[in-house]
Amino acid sequence: MSSPDSSTPTPAPIPALAPSPAAAVPAFVRSVGNRIREAGGRALLVGGCVRDLLLGSAPEEWDFEVFGLAAPRLEELFPGRMDLVGKSFGIYHFRDLPIDLGLPRRERCQGPGHRDFAVATDPHLPLAAAARRRDFTVNALYLDPLDGELLDPVGGMGDLRGACLRAVSEQFSEDPLRVLRAMQLIARLDFSCDENTLSLCRSLSPQHLPRERIFGEFRKLLLRGRAMGRGLEFLRRCHWLRFFPELESLCHCPQNSLFHPEGNVWEHGKAAMDAFAAVRPKLEEDALVVGFAVLCHDLGKPICTVQDSAGQPRARGHERAGLEPATALLQRLGVPVRIVDGVLPLVTWHMAPRTFSDPGLGMAAVRRLARSVGRLDRLLLLAHCDAWGRPPSVPDQSGEERLRRLAEGEGLLRRPPTPLVRGRDLVEKFSLPPSPALGKILTQLFEDQLDGKFSTREGGLALAERMVHALVPP
Repeated sequence: MSSPDSSTPTPAPIPALAPSPAAAVPAFVRSVGNRIREAGGRALLVGGCVRDLLLGSAPEEWDFEVFGLAAPRLEELFPGRMDLVGKSFGIYHFRDLPIDLGLPRRERCQGPGHRDFAVATDPHLPLAAAARRRDFTVNALYLDPLDGELLDPVGGMGDLRGACLRAVSEQFSEDPLRVLRAMQLIARLDFSCDENTLSLCRSLSPQHLPRERIFGEFRKLLLRGRAMGRGLEFLRRCHWLRFFPELESLCHCPQNSLFHPEGNVWEHGKAAMDAFAAVRPKLEEDALVVGFAVLCHDLGKPICTVQDSAGQPRARGHERAGLEPATALLQRLGVPVRIVDGVLPLVTWHMAPRTFSDPGLGMAAVRRLARSVGRLDRLLLLAHCDAWGRPPSVPDQSGEERLRRLAEGEGLLRRPPTPLVRGRDLVEKFSLPPSPALGKILTQLFEDQLDGKFSTREGGLALAERMVHALVPP
């Protein structure tokens, strides 16, 4: 088993860059740039949209930096179409277009908080000075959408060709959120990170970061990451796992090499997250619930792992033991409650799907599992990622496949079973007042329904009649 301290990522693949990125700029974006040019300014695309164009991806949002025009004049060009969303930073957002306009600015850190900056906008700031406030060199490339000129003041093209994430300057350290931005960008782009940037990240702390900003970066990791294991490994290499102790504990937790040839629990978790990237659901909430469940599913192993009689590590009961550390980590990451509520049942039951290779488990077991989990389709995705997080072995997923077939037969993949007989049914049919005894009848009826003793409301009422007569003799 390899030591986590000695593992280093494999070199990132060298991307092929688009030869004419301006040709892919939509007409509505060029029209904004043209309107600014006609007024005597110059609007340059900058940041992720330029980077993505060069990598052959279609940006969803477009960021301009506008030189040569002061804020009042810029507002006059688009009356009633823009909102000032970053007053202290001079950022305008179009109401009807996915476009932001920003003014060149200088920033000076005045405190430990994410927003503790003194900002001075200057429409005549030289391009090289404006670029120095940006985070990474690949995000400091400027593109004129009208004439196609590509401007590279800090060497971003070389790093883009080398698939390397590099801090623009020492000012990188003024904003610790950039460490988590690096994590999700490395995962999204499948890039490596240069050693100087790693050193800068090691000196930073998330202590003053709002939890919603932390969640925002993990959200991007889960929704857009491709090489998720690489992004998570970056956190380990820059020593930021110490701020997420539930994850750090995985690095030192061994596994039985017969079942886990990939190594310790940390290595398994990274491989499982890579598997998740390949099967990520399209709906955001599904992707976040399953993604965080994959991240958290084995957090109980460091608590439970012991050596068996053969000297091999075993982690019996790690599923339920993982609830407490999973809850703590999700709170630390600022994950919304509705997502947490979907994640925790998946962590608790993540081993259950494989047990359905046993033909003795039938529909009663499926119904009870669906009741406990809520969404079997999400649980099956987690089980898939867990199974494929053991490279180079090819998993046996016969249990998961059988569970899926059985659940599909009763329409239980995306919803839990619901009681066919409710309290109002018993009150109306048998003229019974609400009481604890009535509640016991309803509980028993639902258990009988899960066992398959009836499958219609009428069948449930017939069974209820015998229970009522036993409770209230004629």
